[in-house]
Amino acid sequence: MAIEAHNVRVIGEGRETVVLGHGFGTDQSTWRHLVPHLTIGSNYKVVLFDMMGAGTTNPEFFDFDRYSTLNGHVFDLIAILEELQVTKCIFVGHSLSSMVSLIASILRPDLFVKLVMLNASCKFVNTHDFYGGFEQQEVDQLSEAMTTNYLSWCSGFAPLIVGGDMDSVVVQEFSRTLFNMRPDISLCTFKMIFESDLRSLLCMVSVPCHIVQSSKDMAVPSTVTDYLQQNIGSKTIVEIIQTEGHIPQLSSPDITIPALLRHIQCDIVVS
Repeated sequence: MAIEAHNVRVIGEGRETVVLGHGFGTDQSTWRHLVPHLTIGSNYKVVLFDMMGAGTTNPEFFDFDRYSTLNGHVFDLIAILEELQVTKCIFVGHSLSSMVSLIASILRPDLFVKLVMLNASCKFVNTHDFYGGFEQQEVDQLSEAMTTNYLSWCSGFAPLIVGGDMDSVVVQEFSRTLFNMRPDISLCTFKMIFESDLRSLLCMVSVPCHIVQSSKDMAVPSTVTDYLQQNIGSKTIVEIIQTEGHIPQLSSPDITIPALLRHIQCDIVVS
């Protein structure tokens, strides 16, 4: 069952369901600052899960063919919602799970009220007609480093993504969850993310989208956020928050959590 395989937890008994999806190298613990605001004295039922391949999941369940594209994770998400008999939810996704939710919403728009996407990208690699933030050569070098010495790679990649030095508590936490992934699974997931290109699918999205983006994120340049806003087919709202790093729900919760709550709780127009 998907519920057991993905360590699904359901907290609260509210009428509205909020599903929280995490990004690469993390797990459901990345939402620990947000969950209390949704479950204490609120009307929300919160669903947390671990994406297959996260260090908290059973590596024996990881099918390298299935998860060579985003679709494997998309079908996982749909299966979780169906098993829980969720008919409508607000999906809050960080990075990778934002991409997953976009595709899932195209296949099953009936399952989603809206998508709240934190530091989302439709494509990470630069091409002649798109600036995603990474040159292919850089991605190849990172992949090679993962293969050569995974622990060393984690130590270098974590501060780069979080936006801090190794003494930072958040960098250390991300290093831990990243290192908890089995190296071959981490490499497969990493390559899948950087090979993904959702640009042609954006026009097919019909569910309202709320994009919350760090003002300084080395993984997602502002041009990508602009592209998402201009090309997603549904009503799309963007809020740029004054934070640094790709995982602001951990590194800057005092700024990020209130922003996420605003977008979860109501339809707002942010200038």
